[in-house]
Amino acid sequence: MTPTVFATADELIAHLRMLATIPSAESDEFTELDHGLQTAAWCERRAPGDVELHVAALVHDLAHPWDGPGQPRHALMGAEAVRTLLSARVADLVAGHVPAKRYLVATDPDYRSRLSPDSIFTLAEQGGDMGSDEIEWFESLPHWQAMVTLRRADDDAKVAGAVVPGLDHWTSAIRDLVAEG
Repeated sequence: MTPTVFATADELIAHLRMLATIPSAESDEFTELDHGLQTAAWCERRAPGDVELHVAALVHDLAHPWDGPGQPRHALMGAEAVRTLLSARVADLVAGHVPAKRYLVATDPDYRSRLSPDSIFTLAEQGGDMGSDEIEWFESLPHWQAMVTLRRADDDAKVAGAVVPGLDHWTSAIRDLVAEG
């Protein structure tokens, strides 16, 4: 599948609908869309007023079908796919969910034990634990705390059969962000 830069809300929504046909990289028991919906719902519960975070959570893995084993580039590919359509902050949050995993592994002694087997595999492909210079760089990013929130949601949003709002719940938020941009 070829990477895309989405020009309209309809193109992005169609891509998200297509993700409902692709098993998650984590498990055949749920789809890539299921995972995005769970991640968005998690963020909506914990940061109710942050619509950009919710939408970033929904789309954070939209580039999984475009990347290869270990998913080393999917976060940056996904960020570039939505940067001009949604907002720079949404794109930055999407790009930041992989560095946030690397950051948490390096700074939270219990975090690694919470990772799924697939996340442990991809961690190695994505650069492993951050060093002290990278930690300093990450903490200097303007939205680093929201990136960590998204990452924690990503880790918890891997539940087969979880009941969360469907894609229709998010389409107006997507369209509103497009209109604001």
